[in-house]
Amino acid sequence: MPKRTDIKRILVIGSGPIVIGQACEFDYSGAQACKVLKEDGFEVILVNSNPATIMTDPGLADRTYVEPITAEFIERVIKKERPDALLPTLGGQTGLNAAVELAKDGTLDKYGVEMIGCDLAAIERGEDRKLFNEAMAEIGLEVARSGYAYSVADAEAIAERVGYPCVLRPSFTLGGAGGGIAHTHEELVSIVSQGLELSPAHEVLVEESIEGWKEYEMEVMRDHAGNGIIVCSIENLDPMGVHTGDSITVAPAQTLSDLEYQRMRVASLAILEKIGVETGGSNVQFAVNPQTGRLIVIEMNPRVSRSSALASKATGFPIAKAAARLAVGYTLDEIVNDITKATPACFEPTIDYCVVKVPRFAFEKFKGTDPTLTTRMKAVGEIMAIGRTFEEAFGKAMRSLEDGHQGICAGGKEGADKLGDDELAQAVATPTEHRIFFVVEALRRGWDVARIRAICGIDPWYLNRINDMVQVQESIRGLRVEDIDADAMRLLKQYGTSDAEIAALTGSDERFVRAYRKGLGVVPSMKTVDTCAAEFSSATEYHYKTYENIYRTSPDAKKCVAPDETTPADKPKAMILGAGPNRIGQGIEFDYCCVHASYALAARGFETIMVNCNPETVSTDYDTSDRLYFEPLTYEDVMDVIDVERPDGVVVTLGGQTPLKLARMLEESGVNIMGTKPDAIDFAEDRERFAALLDKLGIMYPPAGQATSFEEAEAVAAHIGYPLLVRPSYVLGGRGMMIAYDAEHLRDYMAEAARISPDYPVYLDRFLEGAIESDVDALCDGEEVYIGGILEHIEEAGIHSGDSATCIPPFSFSESLQAKLRETTRRIAMALGVRGLVNVQYAIKGETVYVIEANPRASRTVPFISKATGVPLAKCAARIMAGEKLADLHLPADDREFDYFCVKEAVMPFGRFPGSDVVLGPEMKSTGEVMGIAGNFPAAFTKTQLAIDYEPPRGGEVFISVNDGDKRNITAIARSIARLGFSLVATTGTARALRASGIECEEVGKIHAGSHTILDRIASGEIVLMINTPFGSSTNTDGYEMRAACVRHGVSYCTTLAGAQALIAGMEAVRETGLDVIALQDLPQWEG
Repeated sequence: MPKRTDIKRILVIGSGPIVIGQACEFDYSGAQACKVLKEDGFEVILVNSNPATIMTDPGLADRTYVEPITAEFIERVIKKERPDALLPTLGGQTGLNAAVELAKDGTLDKYGVEMIGCDLAAIERGEDRKLFNEAMAEIGLEVARSGYAYSVADAEAIAERVGYPCVLRPSFTLGGAGGGIAHTHEELVSIVSQGLELSPAHEVLVEESIEGWKEYEMEVMRDHAGNGIIVCSIENLDPMGVHTGDSITVAPAQTLSDLEYQRMRVASLAILEKIGVETGGSNVQFAVNPQTGRLIVIEMNPRVSRSSALASKATGFPIAKAAARLAVGYTLDEIVNDITKATPACFEPTIDYCVVKVPRFAFEKFKGTDPTLTTRMKAVGEIMAIGRTFEEAFGKAMRSLEDGHQGICAGGKEGADKLGDDELAQAVATPTEHRIFFVVEALRRGWDVARIRAICGIDPWYLNRINDMVQVQESIRGLRVEDIDADAMRLLKQYGTSDAEIAALTGSDERFVRAYRKGLGVVPSMKTVDTCAAEFSSATEYHYKTYENIYRTSPDAKKCVAPDETTPADKPKAMILGAGPNRIGQGIEFDYCCVHASYALAARGFETIMVNCNPETVSTDYDTSDRLYFEPLTYEDVMDVIDVERPDGVVVTLGGQTPLKLARMLEESGVNIMGTKPDAIDFAEDRERFAALLDKLGIMYPPAGQATSFEEAEAVAAHIGYPLLVRPSYVLGGRGMMIAYDAEHLRDYMAEAARISPDYPVYLDRFLEGAIESDVDALCDGEEVYIGGILEHIEEAGIHSGDSATCIPPFSFSESLQAKLRETTRRIAMALGVRGLVNVQYAIKGETVYVIEANPRASRTVPFISKATGVPLAKCAARIMAGEKLADLHLPADDREFDYFCVKEAVMPFGRFPGSDVVLGPEMKSTGEVMGIAGNFPAAFTKTQLAIDYEPPRGGEVFISVNDGDKRNITAIARSIARLGFSLVATTGTARALRASGIECEEVGKIHAGSHTILDRIASGEIVLMINTPFGSSTNTDGYEMRAACVRHGVSYCTTLAGAQALIAGMEAVRETGLDVIALQDLPQWEG
């Protein structure tokens, strides 16, 4: 049946900010859906609060609302735009929950909006464990034995029945939030009490543990005519007990017999039919008992999920595109496969290679938290690698993580080789981010596979494959590179060994290994991802590299490597290096910049080539660039692609720190770097050279020094004075930064810094307490500079710019101060020789402007500023890199006035890391961001709070406890809180300061004093907001316990006065005027 003609306008709900458990895979699926619906002639209205995504670009949907994803705001959009239909299955759990709420409260009926792609009953049957379990029983499929708990007592009774250990899952939460495995009664009580609070339905499922079973996923598509296909099977390397988002996964499943696979296939299609998933993509998870073969269904997601992005990239089958088309009436046989242009979408994809996904973690950012992996997702990003065999793909994957590993053996910092056998056995048994490297070490020591299998539960098939990789590598340990012949070199490469690993094993240098390998004629060939294992020819340039055996093309020919499956191009080529895995400090913002550059360069007549290894992103979509290479961002892998493609230029300044680290080596290898040259990049990173430049220009900066030991650092401290801002060089996201208030802090830090960045010195700057920070993003073409935007930070200096809320235009800077910031940025950009983007960070004390640092690359604020001002900075930068001048771009005046305010607020993952302190500092901790647009600053700030899920409290008690330095400034804030009708509670010192200013408040003693303590009042919900500004960063204080209690019980908190001030001003603004919704298309947009 062709597309429906009775609907014209479709509302798509996005997934909001990037949080753990819901990352940019939904940006990718939502962007795909918006594109295809517009192609089919529908008008698309989008609601999504995330400014960092391609999805919220004003050109993608017809009407784009960067607004909170709450029922209240979506209703305002519906009232304004009057859509005919709502597509809720592309915005992850956030989009689905919002749609369910709108359907249940009657909003959709009231405005005549039809839910397409999925109906309410199907969502409830898929999401509600009770209904799901009943449905499975009706079609004869087993689920784990279980029961529902609405109180701790219920949970104890069910645990008696199913036995320990048991798995606890709160209903309707995201990425397993609030869940866990209880091995003892104490653990049960602790997890259930938190789970009941986090679950919107206040229920927790208690079920038998299937820890240690094998876990599989099926990615399934179905249309309304009842046709169904399996897009891809995915197998978890880690056994049950580790969240699938935290597990290494392999596609297609490797250890299933055909019979087992067919059982799962039939079951998956039956489940979709029973649950009532009318159309679109779903994901079904199974567990198999390795001893008995008993198959049970774990769960199904009646929507596009994290695994859908992986399955799409792994097979080339565009799941989100197909899901959007199916939702508007097409059937699978009417949709043409984009990649082959010859087969319909009802052909099940077949793949002739292996794909491995590995998660990326950030435990180092959250001191005090437990790094053991459980059923609650903790990964902040992931990478994917493609190879002809599991071994090749696995080796590539392990060097893609950018965590110091050059592969499975070399470069890690987990110290596996230093452990005794007992410690190693413990490390192999505990699921952590590094477990796989401990397994490798055990194999290297000759432990047999059966012993390792018994300890960790990983299937012996995988252990045997990894063992083969280890043995191949061990065979060359201690040899000279020149002793390796062509056959041995080819074998090493087929088993996933990188040039850097070969160099480490032979005591050589990576570049020498590369030159020697090419001399032997051992070079990779480029293969194609084509959805059909070469049964049909592919119309899409989506490639990966592999090392194949050499063969003869005819009996008398010389043996040679298989030819590359790439087609020649007659246009100039530009290669863009992506940002690799998402992590804290380097997220989707950089992917946004890479995608924009690709669009802009293609429009200028270039053949664009994208190299990246992140399966969640828009940049790795096969139709974003003319050619896509799914490869690790290492010197070896990038150079292999360069050898084949011979690009005219390579863009390294848009993908964050990842490609910048390669810039120098690429240039030395004769590659033309487009835009700002590596020397200018190093110039800004080298503090001494940069300080000398600022001295020459007469620009102020905080007094600073550098040190490689504690003694040197102490000498610098004596010269500059405390407090000091201390950080390693060449890092992103403030990795390893802190504020040292005294020598003791400094000593601890220097020991840690030597570990993070041992080859580079540590920088020490005088920390300007109480200064206001500002970010300025600008474009420079070598002749003139264009200021993209000036951002004012809401929190004062000392908090990483990625974690601070920021506002454009600045709400408190004078005209003269803004003019000074513009002028200083111009002079720095010209002096550094920037060609493209530059970001300069300032600290402002009074009217004195200090430069903190300059980065001649795209910064994480580029997407936000582009959406706020209507000028796509990344596209402009790409055009400058391609040789255009700013004058050719005809941009609007950079000192124009705005009649609206845009605020960006960071989203924190503290709920996922119990035990880590929530105080913000110079090391970045946020995973994502939201944006609020309004006619004044407080209203825009409030929208960001609503978008993060902080429902501003309407009444109750506000608890205040601030350090001595803040006591003078807290009184104005406290007065406003009292005026809003809240009652105040304060600790002794703060209460004294408030009473002295004539403000009524209740005084409480120490945290554990009295029968009804302050912790009890946070737990019982009496306290609705806490303002607590700590001094220093120790985790053994009262403040730490109170902040942890707020995270545990979902109570709003502020740890800075500036944050509290903005929150209260926003609450006042909302009460007075309410909030309106604004489409980006109604703000000034520069077309260019």
